Amino acid sequence: MRDTEKTIGNMIDKSNVAIISSIDKDGYPNTKAMFSPRKRDGIKILYFTTNTSSMRVHHYTNNSKACVYFYDKRYFRGVMLLGSMSVLHDKKSKEMIWRDGDEMYYPKGVTDPDYCILQFSATSGRYYS
Repeated sequence: MRDTEKTIGNMIDKSNVAIISSIDKDGYPNTKAMFSPRKRDGIKILYFTTNTSSMRVHHYTNNSKACVYFYDKRYFRGVMLLGSMSVLHDKKSKEMIWRDGDEMYYPKGVTDPDYCILQFSATSGRYYS
């Protein structure tokens, strides 16, 4: 691959779905599909929106280990990123990610207490092609 960051970044940008995994209290992985990240800094920092009340937030609060997977079914390729997930509640982060229409999920707006940001920080990864 000529430009790893560009290739993987394009895959992330074109994905409608991100598969994320967390670790539950018994040490088992839990996986779910989410909307793709709202923002990314390169391929190492990804930002997602979610409900503060979600099971995932509880998992990441207790164990920050995380995995995020993106795939391109057309070319049968994917990338798995390993790292940690931080739960952000600060106003600056929430405003950075907020989009018009988010009121559908968070009726009280950007200050909704059930609105938070997941910030994934990759430490390693693996590309499949």
